[in-house]
Amino acid sequence: MKNVIEVRSKKKIDLARVPTRPKRIPSGEAEIANALKENRERLSELQEKLYASQEPAVLIIFQGMDTSGKDGAIKNVMAGVNPQGCKVTTFKAPSAQELDHDFLWKATTALPARGEIGIFNRSYYEEILITHVHPELLKHERLPDRSFGPKFWRKRYDDILHFEQHLHRQGYEIIKIFIHISKDEQKKRLLSRFENPKKLWKIDRSDIRERSYWDKYQTAYEKCMGNTASKQAPWYLVAGDDKEQARLAISEIVRDRLESLNLKFPRLNRAQHAKLLKLKSMLK
Repeated sequence: MKNVIEVRSKKKIDLARVPTRPKRIPSGEAEIANALKENRERLSELQEKLYASQEPAVLIIFQGMDTSGKDGAIKNVMAGVNPQGCKVTTFKAPSAQELDHDFLWKATTALPARGEIGIFNRSYYEEILITHVHPELLKHERLPDRSFGPKFWRKRYDDILHFEQHLHRQGYEIIKIFIHISKDEQKKRLLSRFENPKKLWKIDRSDIRERSYWDKYQTAYEKCMGNTASKQAPWYLVAGDDKEQARLAISEIVRDRLESLNLKFPRLNRAQHAKLLKLKSMLK
């Protein structure tokens, strides 16, 4: 896949060496738009088979810095998917109810049913990202281990790995996507919100404040992805400075993973066919 780096095992990641600006396709924007349209149509076909089969479930996780384009990617890539078979869950600051449970509780309750596609806009990974940058937030979780040293983080990485291994054994296909943008591109996108009346509502003081922790977030992401990539649930690092090409790359990732499931409509046995013929005769 173009403009994508796939990480399938634990390894050291240096985001400074990972491109944020994709290589533009020579034929330009028209071909990108047509390719994205074709992928959306294919995803619609695959999702129909997934919903009919009622067997595997698909979980797509989107992570990225503020303004990386997670919302737009979800909206544009999944535009052709039947809403009845797709559920989007957004992860924000944990509520009082969430803090009364373990850090994977919300994710567990939001998992898609078999035959469905679940999309996490941010996810339980925030618990090893924002808490790594702001460890003081962990005090609200009332944990028995309050040292929050290297051993704590190793255990939390292991908790996530074991959780995803468990889901894989239960028939979940996990697709983890990190949209990688540059600090300059983030600044450009934040400033553009002040110029667009339709985006003024998106401006939040926290976005500006958190930008000052850019380097710490980059380190947190490097450790996060480097310690939680696996063969069953790899990370896909997508160059995100060009939104259209990023969306095309994401559509290719999701399409390829769904196609790898070899989805088919359910096949009926003789008894089921006989039952259908009887029902058809009743209509006549």
